[in-house]
Amino acid sequence: MNLLTLVQAAVVSVTLFSQESLAFPQHVPLAGLAEHEVQSMTPMLKAVIPPSPPGPLKFDGLKLVDDSKHPWMPLKRGDLRGPCPGLNTLASHGYLPRNGVATPSQIITAVQEGFNMENKLAQLTTYFAMIGDGNLITDLVSIGAKTPLTGMDPPPPAIVGGMHNHGTFEGDASLIRGDAFFGDNHSFNQTLFDQFKEFSQKYGNGFYNLTVAAELRFHRIQQGVATNPQFSFFGLRHLTAYAEATFPASLFVDGRKQGRDVGQLDMKSAESFFKDMRFPKGFHRSSSPVVIAGLGDLFAAHPFMPGKNNGTHVDSFVVDDSLGSLLDVCSIYTGFVSSTVRTLYPNPTGVLRRNLELNLQFLFEGLSNFGCNQIFL
Repeated sequence: MNLLTLVQAAVVSVTLFSQESLAFPQHVPLAGLAEHEVQSMTPMLKAVIPPSPPGPLKFDGLKLVDDSKHPWMPLKRGDLRGPCPGLNTLASHGYLPRNGVATPSQIITAVQEGFNMENKLAQLTTYFAMIGDGNLITDLVSIGAKTPLTGMDPPPPAIVGGMHNHGTFEGDASLIRGDAFFGDNHSFNQTLFDQFKEFSQKYGNGFYNLTVAAELRFHRIQQGVATNPQFSFFGLRHLTAYAEATFPASLFVDGRKQGRDVGQLDMKSAESFFKDMRFPKGFHRSSSPVVIAGLGDLFAAHPFMPGKNNGTHVDSFVVDDSLGSLLDVCSIYTGFVSSTVRTLYPNPTGVLRRNLELNLQFLFEGLSNFGCNQIFL
């Protein structure tokens, strides 16, 4: 073979490899894969060093976010959406990439810009999701639904997803989404939204607030125990389930409301976020950074410890606080790193280990207000 032929072959090889790398979804989660599977994927991934997360906003006051720079657009083919109505809305308005694939830094910036979420809370929730559902090598995560896994020969039998993956960031007893056991844990569920409105009428005079949140949160847990034999409500989910119940009353309420209207979400606005993935017309974010308000009150109204059904029978719930509980956020962090992360990444090496350690550092920094002890791999 002469030199020209060798050069031509090399060009073809590089071109094919580049095309394969571009076709291969760069956000494919690596959590739970065997070491040889990660090694086979790594050449098709564009490795990056995760940057430090962004800090607080320079201006964190009242602001119109349904503005001309961020128009709502309908989904295009291939755009991804998932179980979080807030992230779905931010993507549909362009605060996040509209295709639904983003970096942690983009998510932290977007939830601050769009909802005025407090910086450390944004950092904490984002890195919990990133470590469980993202691609730590490429620093990308999908906010939701499934993506065909192409570019491998032979192709793997499964398809991959992001934050809709059950058992990490997403979990049972969602207010508006069905449990994974019933087949769809990321799409808007009209039946559950009707229940959301029913409880808002009964306990909130037509508005969703923290009083409604306490009742509906407990009711959805009871529904899960009674209907889902695989109902799981422990570890990180024990925290996120109560947190997500508070968010609509703070993040989705227009920041211009005052007095008794603060923390009162009307049903038209709720439908806009949950169903249409859209800011209500003229929506203003909160006038001050939003933290998890009322979390303890929700739990105290109907205390329910972490645990799960036995996997084969309903109403078989057994308490299991081995991965921590809402009563001690640091215990959830400890269980997540010591058990969950070490199970998801049993033998990380090279760039994967480097980036996992960086992401765990960013996660711990998001816990700075809780006084937890750092856990290392």
